[in-house]
Amino acid sequence: MKSDPEKTGVGMSRAVAWWHTLLRGNAVLNVALWSLAAAAVTRAQASIPVDTDAAYVQLLLSAVYVAGCAYRSFLPVIDIPRLVLFDSRLSSVLVGRSVATVAELCFAAQWALILHRAAVLVGSPFVLAVSLTVVPLIVLAEICSWYAVLTTGQRAHAVENSLWGLAAALAVVSMLVIEPHGLAALSPATIAGGAGYVAFIFIYDVPMYWSRWRGDQANGHRYLSIADGMVDVSRRWTVSYRWEDWRNEVPWMSLYFTFGVWSSIWLVYASIALGRSN
Repeated sequence: MKSDPEKTGVGMSRAVAWWHTLLRGNAVLNVALWSLAAAAVTRAQASIPVDTDAAYVQLLLSAVYVAGCAYRSFLPVIDIPRLVLFDSRLSSVLVGRSVATVAELCFAAQWALILHRAAVLVGSPFVLAVSLTVVPLIVLAEICSWYAVLTTGQRAHAVENSLWGLAAALAVVSMLVIEPHGLAALSPATIAGGAGYVAFIFIYDVPMYWSRWRGDQANGHRYLSIADGMVDVSRRWTVSYRWEDWRNEVPWMSLYFTFGVWSSIWLVYASIALGRSN
């Protein structure tokens, strides 16, 4: 659908333009970093006695995540208000949310696999249980995300992000259990990064969505049915160039498309390192 200049602004603000340029540049960088990881897997298979099957699986899963995040970096979307930067069906919430779902499930699978392998190496029943829990938690998170997007109910986004935070917290605890065993692939820096992500989720993301839900409740927001939501996400989008519309999304999107993608690529290297531990 065409944008309404009276509501969205005719020209792109300088801040939005710079932010989008940085997102696109980072997407190109991420593809290059993934290519280096692919080369590392090939070298590992050719030069040292290491099991690279798991690394190739990680590489494939990471490719989906990197590609999905690159797509969303070039065509960013704010799901519930249906705001986009480009007037294109490729920018629709239906397409963007579908791409995100596939990519995020692949990312969750990466973590489940690395934790499962580490659990087997160190003989930890707790870490093994966590590895089997991660993907179901994220599947539930994706269901909540779709429910929020279709009905425009922000509370479900708060639940979604809480589930992501819970999965990450379990992964951090698992790494703390694994760390004394000296697996080089799971370093203190990794634990610190995971802890930082958990803090961000529960200090910034969850309160943001909860606050939006309370605001909607106070304003008598009219929620959509799931059927109406499916029609809405496939047909309605509004182009907005205003910083006021995007600024609250910038922190999580920027971190998601940088550190989130880098962690996915790092898991490929971690898998190579764990292969050497066999």
